[in-house]
Amino acid sequence: MAKSNNAFIKKQKELQRKKKREEKMERKTERKKNSTGGSLENMMAYVDEFGNLTSTPPDKK
Repeated sequence: MAKSNNAFIKKQKELQRKKKREEKMERKTERKKNSTGGSLENMMAYVDEFGNLTSTPPDKK
């Protein structure tokens, strides 16, 4: 007797899930490899006396 169609569908779905997980891991590693880093100094923004955002800290007076 032949296997039921149900078993074939289950195998196909499992293969699809496995492929999707592998692709997700590849995208994750690619993002990590291409990241510029998230140090605190890179993320800081300062406001000058006119209310504009700048990347340099204000002069201490």
